[in-house]
This record gives sequence, C-alpha cells and structure tokens, in this order.
Amino acid sequence: MTGLKDINYVLAKLAFMRSERIWPNGLRYLWTDAFGLVLLVSLYEELKEERFLDEAEWLVAEVDRVLGRKRGIRIGEEADRDGQYFHYLSMWLFALAVLGRLKPAYRERGVALARDIHGPFVVPGRGVLWKMKEDLSGPYPGYGFGALDAFDGYVSYRLLDEQALAPEIAEMGEIIDRTASNLVITQDLGLGMMLWMTHFFPEEPWAEQQKQRSLAMLDRMWVEDGYFAREPYLPEVRFAFTNYGVSVGLQGAGAMADRVERLNAYFERYRSGDEYDRAAITHVMACSSHFPGLLLRQ
Repeated sequence: MTGLKDINYVLAKLAFMRSERIWPNGLRYLWTDAFGLVLLVSLYEELKEERFLDEAEWLVAEVDRVLGRKRGIRIGEEADRDGQYFHYLSMWLFALAVLGRLKPAYRERGVALARDIHGPFVVPGRGVLWKMKEDLSGPYPGYGFGALDAFDGYVSYRLLDEQALAPEIAEMGEIIDRTASNLVITQDLGLGMMLWMTHFFPEEPWAEQQKQRSLAMLDRMWVEDGYFAREPYLPEVRFAFTNYGVSVGLQGAGAMADRVERLNAYFERYRSGDEYDRAAITHVMACSSHFPGLLLRQ
C-alpha cells in the first residue's frame, strides 16, 4: 500500500515545529506522539538517516517519562488531559509495533502495555470503556463504552503480536462481531480511522462492511470548498487535524485521491483562528497526510 510521499513538506514542517517548540520539543500528548513516532520511523525508512531513529527512541523515552504511569499512559501533559483513553493507547501500541520492526524490544514493550491495560478497559462480551481514571481503578466519571475502541484494540494487538495477545484479540473479536453490523459512524475523524483500520484486514466481514459504509458517509460529508465536514449535519464545521485523519484513512483505502489532494491544499490556506492553528496535533497530522509512510500496510 502506498500513499503520498511529500518528504520536503514534512521536513520543512518538522523544522518549523522544532523552531517554534511545538513538537517534538513541546508538551506531550499521546495521540500526537503516536502519529509522530510513526512519522519519525517512516522518515528513517525512507531516508536512512540515523537521526530519525534516534529521535524516535528519544520520543518513546520522553512519553514514558512524562506520561507513563504504573499501568498505562496518561492522555497528555497539560492539567486538563488527565485520565487514559483507550483509543490513544491503541494508537501508541501501533506506533510501538512500527518501531518494533527495527528494534524488537519496543514490540515487547507494546505487548506488556497491551496486557496491562486490556483488563481494566474491556468488559468481555459488552465493550471497551472509552476513558478510564488515571490509575485505571475505574471508568472516568461521565464516560461509557467507545464505539470504535474494540476495533482499535483488535488491529493494534494483531499488528503487535498475534500469538502473545491471542486471548485479548479473541475478546476484541467477540465485541466486533456483536457490534460491527449496527455501527454507523458519522464523525469525520472516526470515519478516517475506521477506514485506516479496515485496510489492514480488508477481507474480514467487518472491514468490508465498514469500508463501504464509511466511504458512503464521507461522500455525503464532502464540501466542494475542499474539506470534509465534522458531521453530515454540520457542513460549516471543519477541523484541519480531523481532515488529515480522514486523508490517512482514504489513502489506506485507496479512495478519493483527488479529495485528499484538495483537502491538503485547502488546509494549507485555512486558519481556524483558535488554538488549533498552532497545536502540535494539527501540524503532525498534516505530516501524516502528506506522508503516511508506515501508517499504511506494507
């Protein structure tokens, strides 16, 4: 599977982020760091420059140092980013699996993390809790089951180590079998991430069904100005980082290539006028959209 490969864009964006202390030398945030870790390993694979692999290992150490807890990893460094999200942890597991292709110790670290978090988050036969308290002692107040979380875990666990995590994969598979046929996603980033997940196991029934369902929904949400709306009923609402996530999913699915190019161009011009203009998540996800690299199945 191949995607866009605008390396010069990514190198310029990384230089900008470093100079502005946005990323990787800014505040830690697990979702951004997961995509950034894959980006660094992808650059190493593409350019064969050791500095990218060195920085990838440094990043893992920093995430552990700043966000690591006795069990699991905190959402982010800022005060309002407490607790743990399962879908963020799953993305980090995927990133560790990518780095683990080159450095097997990171794959082993990912397996250990998966085993630590699985029990607290998963209610067998029912679902995966979306957000937990920071010590994983119970659900975070006000949050229930996540719609995509079982899919997140299933994919990340399988890509880490199918044998070592076989019992956990089986529990995720049972939840998927129970929920996939009724699942209709209407949020832009959720659709992008589901498309991305389907491309790893495209022949499995849930993946075939969700791919077609997601592409049909995204087609409804496309706005001709050059972006995907946040929801089908919110045509004026748009976010750069979520559109970049849609882009990654579309590249994995091999679909709507013209719209991928158009949204990349649109969000180079667009400014939201809020904190997202400078946020690391916006710029790192932009890099992933322009060069998904090892986010895509090899």
